[in-house]
Amino acid sequence: MSTPPPVFRERLLPGAGALSTAVGLGALTAIILIPVHPVAAVAAAAAVAAAGVCWLVLGAPVITVEAGVLRAGRAHIPVSLLGPARVIGSRQAMREELGGRLDARAHVLLRSWIPTGVRVTLDDPADPTPYWLLSTRRPDELAAALQPSPPTLRAATPDA
Repeated sequence: MSTPPPVFRERLLPGAGALSTAVGLGALTAIILIPVHPVAAVAAAAAVAAAGVCWLVLGAPVITVEAGVLRAGRAHIPVSLLGPARVIGSRQAMREELGGRLDARAHVLLRSWIPTGVRVTLDDPADPTPYWLLSTRRPDELAAALQPSPPTLRAATPDA
């Protein structure tokens, strides 16, 4: 039996600037090592750049909503324990959420290269965390995926 696909899935990949920095570290490695051994400098530069890019890409957290569970990085919570989700659609609004409005008990999954996000209130009296603040490039889709699904209506069958 196959599992249904996730309702929402996004890997918070770094932007071009972060990837360029990893490649730049490789170039700096080459500059440092060229006087010692030019061939080794090129090999070391390629290894440093590749390791940096792999570390950034493979280390990027994933946000998924599937099987009634929200997973954000290593944290997870059943969608049934979530309250309303509010879209944060601009860099300025995200700055305000992370400034004076931020509750120290909140769970934050932030990536500085992603300017938008979602704030999800928790309705779990046993959890002291008031809300989750998540970076996402698709805040409208994530907020929609966190909405409770309406009950399905079944056709009444006539009694025989």
